[in-house]
Amino acid sequence: MNIAITSGYVVPVDGDPIDGGTVLIQDGKIVAVGRDVAVPEGTTVVDAAGGWVLPGFVEAHGHLGVYEEAEGWAGQDTNEMTDPNGARLRALDAINPADLAFGDALSGGVTTAVIKPGSGNPIGGQTVAIKCWGRSVDEMLLKEPVSVKSALGENPKRVYGDQKKLPSTRQGVAAVIRDAFMKAQDYKARRAAAEEEGKPFDRDGTLEILVRVLDGELPWCQHTHRADDIATALRLAGEFGYRLVINHGTEGHLLADTLAERNVPVIIGPLFTSRSKVELRQRSLRNPGILARAGVELAITTDHPVVPIHFLVHQATLAVKEGLDRDAALRSITVNPARIMGLDDRVGALRPGLDGDVVIWSGDPLDVMSRALRVFISGREVYSYTDGESVVADPYYREASGR
Repeated sequence: MNIAITSGYVVPVDGDPIDGGTVLIQDGKIVAVGRDVAVPEGTTVVDAAGGWVLPGFVEAHGHLGVYEEAEGWAGQDTNEMTDPNGARLRALDAINPADLAFGDALSGGVTTAVIKPGSGNPIGGQTVAIKCWGRSVDEMLLKEPVSVKSALGENPKRVYGDQKKLPSTRQGVAAVIRDAFMKAQDYKARRAAAEEEGKPFDRDGTLEILVRVLDGELPWCQHTHRADDIATALRLAGEFGYRLVINHGTEGHLLADTLAERNVPVIIGPLFTSRSKVELRQRSLRNPGILARAGVELAITTDHPVVPIHFLVHQATLAVKEGLDRDAALRSITVNPARIMGLDDRVGALRPGLDGDVVIWSGDPLDVMSRALRVFISGREVYSYTDGESVVADPYYREASGR
């Protein structure tokens, strides 16, 4: 279905706002954004007068579908804590589209989420980017794999320390990661030699994915909170030459100049939590602003379900209250996470060629009283809020519902 969202206050994010603008979507893609857009005959017109029109938000680090809401043990597939090196594991294989969190995401204007394994292992597994609506994860799929998840600090040393096995210390966690990459380097050399000689070669799913990290094809998403762990993350990346993305980065502000100098982005958050462990002692809503002012490319995350996914925009709002530039805040939940995770050719802004993932808000989304009124994914309306009632389109009855 072709639609034109008209008469709203259009905020493309990577361009100037357009009062009374139009976003034209054809065959699921944005084809025009502007004030004087010609709307072809037969196009469904959606009047957004009085509202704000923005791209769907992008959650760069969440566990929707793998850590299900209200399901307890049965819905917990975040961590395979039986092998310190889980590079062969794929979050894609554990996502349940029926998780209640996907409806919550739409209500908060979130249309894309990067789903990551948990942080119980030094190497947790492969991440995946999906849209927040669909019958199956295969229909929701945006990109897979997106990156590889790794963890430093308290979590892996606690998990394996409790099992009385390596790694039980920070030096042990770093050693597991180093050993894995050295094996991957050797594996890559043996594979190349076998190919050159035309000999058969036994593939290894764990090492294959680590070679893709070494080759720069996949970024390394490093769970790390404390400044000393961030320094270890930088050291490891320097040793092996992979693309590092700091995830959480609670004390990243203490090394902001170094992170900026090395062009290492930070996906910061969650920001609404209590200081429940030592690593979070310096958790503050001021930290995103410090990082951004230092020149660090910044995204904000809920780490859902640690903070509910629909509170993503509220974290950005309160970060603005504590010093983050307003435009930087909007970028931190749209174009920045899309670019950091290699999705900016599909989502994160209102620009011709990108997916028709558009949200009509009742007002400025950084105003906590504003609501997402209508949500479109690839030009299909999947969520609406009217007269106090939220409605998520049923993906199993798309044709019957006319959605």
